[in-house]
Amino acid sequence: MPVVASLRMTSEHSLVTHALSLAVHELRTPVTVTAGYLKMLLREQAGPISEKQRHMLNEAERSCARIGALISEMSDLGKLEAGEVAVPRATFDLSALLAEVAGSMHEGEDRGIRLDVRAGRRVPVSGDRPRLAAALKALMHLTLRERGEPGVVIVECSVLATAGDTWAVVTMGDETVTASLAEGAHAGTPPPFDEWRGGLGLALPVGRRVIEAHGGTLWSARHPGPRAGSALRLPVHGDADR
Repeated sequence: MPVVASLRMTSEHSLVTHALSLAVHELRTPVTVTAGYLKMLLREQAGPISEKQRHMLNEAERSCARIGALISEMSDLGKLEAGEVAVPRATFDLSALLAEVAGSMHEGEDRGIRLDVRAGRRVPVSGDRPRLAAALKALMHLTLRERGEPGVVIVECSVLATAGDTWAVVTMGDETVTASLAEGAHAGTPPPFDEWRGGLGLALPVGRRVIEAHGGTLWSARHPGPRAGSALRLPVHGDADR
């Protein structure tokens, strides 16, 4: 890469990181103040309120909480972009984590969509369990939300041994796409992942960077559609159960 182009990319990267940090700093205080006043009003510290007013204030408080969550995601994204997040090296079972996260998911139940977790074997990985749980939850949420018809979304965890490396491979989708998703794990450069979807805040961009900070890769199905899915791979730490 030419030196000028490299410097330009570095400069743009630094600008984005700085802009995220500045936005978080400028937004966090007014949101915190607004949330505090809403709580005071709901507690009737400024006088009695009607049920209609209470409903309106509750809606405002929920919206304020969503903005607060987005600010936290912006902060995480900025820190991950700047390489300021230290990844703990605790070893845990990825299969158990997938089952735990899937058990908390209710997206799609009202549309006749359910999760089928196929992760019976122990697959040890090393890293930040809470951050990886949040990334997996965002991916499951995405897969369930984008499925346009009733059916089963399969979440499968397998182990892939390549020359000198052993990977935990997680695929999320129905049976029409899981095979093609798994093929991406064999590729030196798997298909790209579209992280800029609406309705999920910054959970996907943050999730991708968390996975990459753990030495992993995230990708999507080669032919996106209403039944598309996502996949990821992470380095296995230790011996997986057979």
